[in-house]
Amino acid sequence: MASLAFFFVLIFSTFLSSQANNLHRTQDESFTSILVSQNGLDFVKDLLVNEAISSIIPLQLPATIEKSARIPFLGNVHMVEGMEVGLTLGLENHEGTLKLSLLESGCYVKEITIKLDGGASWLYQGMINAFEEQIGSAVESAITNKLKDGILKLDSFLQSLPKEIPVDDNASLNVSFVENPQLSSSSIEFDINGLFTDGKTVQPVSNHYRQASQPSVFCIDQSKMLGISLDEAVFNSASALYYDAEFMEWIVDKVPDQALLNTAGWRFIIPQLYKKYPNDDMNLNISLSSPPVIRISEHNIGASVYADVIIDVVEGSQVIPVACISLVIRGTGSVKIMGNNLGGSVKLDDLAMSLKWSKIGNLRMYLIQPVMWTLVQTVGIPYANSYLGKGFPLPIIHGFTLQNAEIIFSSSQVTVCSNVSYSESDDLNQVPIHIK
Repeated sequence: MASLAFFFVLIFSTFLSSQANNLHRTQDESFTSILVSQNGLDFVKDLLVNEAISSIIPLQLPATIEKSARIPFLGNVHMVEGMEVGLTLGLENHEGTLKLSLLESGCYVKEITIKLDGGASWLYQGMINAFEEQIGSAVESAITNKLKDGILKLDSFLQSLPKEIPVDDNASLNVSFVENPQLSSSSIEFDINGLFTDGKTVQPVSNHYRQASQPSVFCIDQSKMLGISLDEAVFNSASALYYDAEFMEWIVDKVPDQALLNTAGWRFIIPQLYKKYPNDDMNLNISLSSPPVIRISEHNIGASVYADVIIDVVEGSQVIPVACISLVIRGTGSVKIMGNNLGGSVKLDDLAMSLKWSKIGNLRMYLIQPVMWTLVQTVGIPYANSYLGKGFPLPIIHGFTLQNAEIIFSSSQVTVCSNVSYSESDDLNQVPIHIK
């Protein structure tokens, strides 16, 4: 996957002159934007030039050598400095993947000096000195031709990148590109769909969480290498997916204060319940009546959850529903970076409730309110945080890790601004460019 980063090196030498104004927008919508800053481009360039490119371009004279090598009968050979490679590339969105094409390329060797030591070097040195210009020209031609082959391999690699990143057994992130990359004098920005999907059906974006405008990436600290902006629609798509998959229904039969799940614990709150079902066990059948709604403001993330709680009495093997209470739970969320995942937690801010139906007469809701608050606080919130804490993967190239990340809230968006580090892997050799 790190080979994807190699195209940043190719872009780096040409993006100042790219025809950014000619980029056209497709009809698809983007809910996540990724911006690689000048420092990010420099980091990737230095990484790949220093650690990869110099080691994957061997030259053959006539045996393969790299900077310095031992050749039988000739001895030690030392060569090649001051080489410049120029590339002009076309990069556009093609059905959700990036299409890379080489528009123009060239290679210039400023100076080539070949010095032979030992062996029969005295016999060949004069002849090599006489043909240094022709050798330099051959090197330029060979590098140019092989770069063309390399671009074709890179194009094939880019188009084979997955369009989805698995989150768990039930959901994935749609990371299809929806527009052409946007180039400026100091950055390159990519727009992807970014919504959660079940991998089976394409769900339309509901109007109640449709974005107001195209996500834009803004980092207060502009020295950060990478910025990732997520619209609140991303979080709401996760909410809708898990709701539709019926993952938001629970039977609660164990709580920290187990006395609350026996009618004796309710004898002063709902006397008629205890009178009709004395000392019977209870459970709470909780289901969400609609997907939770996430709203992002300049200060925090807010969540509104609409749930129905059915109070069941358990008599032997029989479960008897006796009342249903509708809850409106409002909470405030916080987010944090864990590796390359965006995780978080939520705390309870407000709880409103109303009686939906009852088989045991009227209920005094002001007496039930503190009990429900305790149940939400001690059962519902910890349960939600156990899942939110795991987080979901951000669209980061494999091999790179976020470092010193900061999180910025704005109207309907959350942005992660970060530097990156790279860990060694075999990925740099996935798209080799050999020059012989």
